[in-house]
Amino acid sequence: MVAFGKKLKERQIQEWQGYYINYKVMKKKVKEYADQIQAGALNQRYVLKDFSRMLDKEIEKVVLFLLEQQGVFARRISQLNEQQDSLQEQPDISKVTELREAYRNVGRDLLKLLFFVEINAIGLRKILKKFDKRFGYKFTDYYVKTRANHPYSQLQQVFNNVGLGAVVGAISRNLADLQDREGSYLSIYDQPALPLQDSVVDSMEAAIDRLSYSTNFLNFSVQRSLIMLEELPSPVEEHADDQRYHFMSLLLNLANTFLYMINTYIVVPTADDYSMSLGAAATVCGIVIGAMAVAQVFSSVYFSAWSNRSYFRPLVFSSIVLFVGNVMYALAYDLKSIPVLLIGRIFCGLGSARAVNRRYISDCVPLKIRMQASAGFVSASALGMACGPALAGLLQTNFKIYKLTFNQDTLPGWVMAFAWLLYLIWLWISFREPAQETDEVNNFSQIANAAENDALERGVVQPLLLNSVGAEQDNEGGQEGDGSEEAQEESRRPANSIVEAYRLLTPSVKVQLLIYFMLKYAMEVLLSESSVVTTYYFSWSTSTVAIFLACLGLTVLPVNILVGSYISNIFEDRQILLASEIMVCLGILLSFQVIIPYSVPQYVCSGLLMFVSAEVLEGVNLSLLSRVMSSRLSRGTYNGGLLSTEAGTIARVIADVTITLAGYLGQSKLLNVTLLPSLLICIASIFATCRTYNSLY
Repeated sequence: MVAFGKKLKERQIQEWQGYYINYKVMKKKVKEYADQIQAGALNQRYVLKDFSRMLDKEIEKVVLFLLEQQGVFARRISQLNEQQDSLQEQPDISKVTELREAYRNVGRDLLKLLFFVEINAIGLRKILKKFDKRFGYKFTDYYVKTRANHPYSQLQQVFNNVGLGAVVGAISRNLADLQDREGSYLSIYDQPALPLQDSVVDSMEAAIDRLSYSTNFLNFSVQRSLIMLEELPSPVEEHADDQRYHFMSLLLNLANTFLYMINTYIVVPTADDYSMSLGAAATVCGIVIGAMAVAQVFSSVYFSAWSNRSYFRPLVFSSIVLFVGNVMYALAYDLKSIPVLLIGRIFCGLGSARAVNRRYISDCVPLKIRMQASAGFVSASALGMACGPALAGLLQTNFKIYKLTFNQDTLPGWVMAFAWLLYLIWLWISFREPAQETDEVNNFSQIANAAENDALERGVVQPLLLNSVGAEQDNEGGQEGDGSEEAQEESRRPANSIVEAYRLLTPSVKVQLLIYFMLKYAMEVLLSESSVVTTYYFSWSTSTVAIFLACLGLTVLPVNILVGSYISNIFEDRQILLASEIMVCLGILLSFQVIIPYSVPQYVCSGLLMFVSAEVLEGVNLSLLSRVMSSRLSRGTYNGGLLSTEAGTIARVIADVTITLAGYLGQSKLLNVTLLPSLLICIASIFATCRTYNSLY
């Protein structure tokens, strides 16, 4: 593979060559700074000032050229508008066709300018990252904040698409006016839901999307989806995604996610009652709930591998296994068999196709709607989590058909079995297997991507750098072009095993996986033992427990909106991360049953504080994790999403086992015994976070 500096030179538009940032000179300057500081010839303060001045000049050069080109486009469009006005008086079909093509040519030239901005943004981000590796991170924090938010910011102009967006709008409007509207007097402004069907406009809008810097709810949700978005695709890859995409297939993947989350949580309010009806202790509910998570540890791996070859077959297999698992779960009541109950839940876990759902979005959904699809994945999961307990609360009935019993314990199994049967029929009729990627696309993607393996975030800057020392190996070597092609190819291939993937994790990534483990452990303890605890202390009914859990689940989306749209724009991610950990710890402490009688307000308030803080923590943690994960973990079977899922799933398994083992000490001690490990893990994660970020900043 070619190093970035050489690739930048190859991809430059020749007539604009003098207006690109001089990446090679800046890279050489960084090396000189390092050598001179080591020799004692320079101090760090001078280096920061001198390098800031150099960056300012380079960015100003790009911005002034960008403004000049925008003026050129404005003049060209103005001239074409005059020609269009003259055609209104004397219509001529041939001239209309010529004028439409002239507008498209302006659009094609604009695409070159957008690519110019994109390349410069990537180069700027890479040189900042290189500087950080040698001199520390406070400089970049200072540079980005002071330049990005200043009213005279040149840096902001590089990523401000208002002017470029206006040019795109002018081209789109005029192309729409030149279309044959069959006598309609409506404009594109009157019908915003009907987009202009033009490939040039679509390409311009996709390029604008890539340049948009956003820390809103949508981007926040993408990072929570554990879908590791790759670097900017080549035009061939974007075209391949368009060919593989099928809306109904995407909808089926989101429906699979929604139903699976319902299936996971629909048994929580009644698991203790079901266990006791079969002659087991109420705390066996931990094993009943956790059996699904145990199986998911293994299913995540084979479904991830299976999705390399197909999406339809693993989804069919998932639906069949989940149907069988839910039927077994329901039949366990009449069979009076705990083993059948547990095997049914294991089957449900073996049908977890969330890895397939994620891979379909990352591999088959076009870039222009991938963020929306990823946000849909998170929303479907959150709604399923809320609907599961709520649905269980509605299934309060008791009747028999022949020898089959239908009550609050068995109905969750029967209802989900019926739901998966309907889903299987819908899947069989409507799903379209995407075409496999061709060798041509794969080969092109290896040589044509100007931002290759830089783990570039969705918005070109997020916020222009990674917040972790050595989060990803530079892959460029010490000098431009150093290293054999085979060695660099080796540094870019996906991991081939869990062990190899684990070795790619940096210390900061391991800390964030520990945080993810901690919050999943704490949330699982809260949710899984809720029925046992509330029945023992407050004599809550199944419906009351279901309402409480549903209310907790309904907080997920509002919390995401609040953090993604507001809080993350005010505070730095690491500040929110540490504050959320402390709030989770406080929620755990308040949940302990001490000398005073345990009350409903204490349980509800502490549980809500713990759950909401964990939700905030999960979002911010995954946001950071998506930035610092190695680019080698962005695809393949053993990807970053799989590692994160496994960490969370193992945490849930251990939490459910803890609940069952603690049950042997008696229900009076269950609450405190299960909260103690949560507290210790939370404190450990807080110390690890402080230690990691203190070493970085």
